[in-house]
Amino acid sequence: MKITICIGSSCHIKGSLQALVSEKGLMDRIELAGTFCIGQCQSGVNVMIDGQRFSVTPETTASFFNNEVLSRLGA
Repeated sequence: MKITICIGSSCHIKGSLQALVSEKGLMDRIELAGTFCIGQCQSGVNVMIDGQRFSVTPETTASFFNNEVLSRLGA
């Protein structure tokens, strides 16, 4: 699974997701990538999974990871 994170304003989210991926031992199943613009800057931190855009905050990163990432992996 590839997760693309807008890094224009959200480097901290990538670090948070990296920690969660590592914690769960999913480094071989998840690729994290950065991009400079997803085109929805007014929505906050934008994250893409399989072409679907999500808006994530530092406070919602863990629930996003559990609800969207882990569920897609069947973990």
